[in-house]
Amino acid sequence: MKNSDWPLWEVFIRSKQGLNHKHAGSLRAADAEMAIENARDVYTRRSEGISIWVVESNQVHASDPSDMDSLFEPSNTKVYRHPTFYDVPDGITHM
Repeated sequence: MKNSDWPLWEVFIRSKQGLNHKHAGSLRAADAEMAIENARDVYTRRSEGISIWVVESNQVHASDPSDMDSLFEPSNTKVYRHPTFYDVPDGITHM
């Protein structure tokens, strides 16, 4: 199997300062283990990450941007879902 025949993987990295994984890019690899090793070599060369997720690109499903109005409009009419009515106590740093 040639490298160009390998599946495409999406790479997500959690930085030392972050609480969530962020999309770092894509790469081709034969399997998940190789994808993690390659992602480490390509996207965390300066030891900035503490966790790596890889997902085969064909397993990622997304909404269609043209469905934006019908998909997100209902939440805009429910203001109680927005965290603007809550007082955050002192000392809470990650919210």
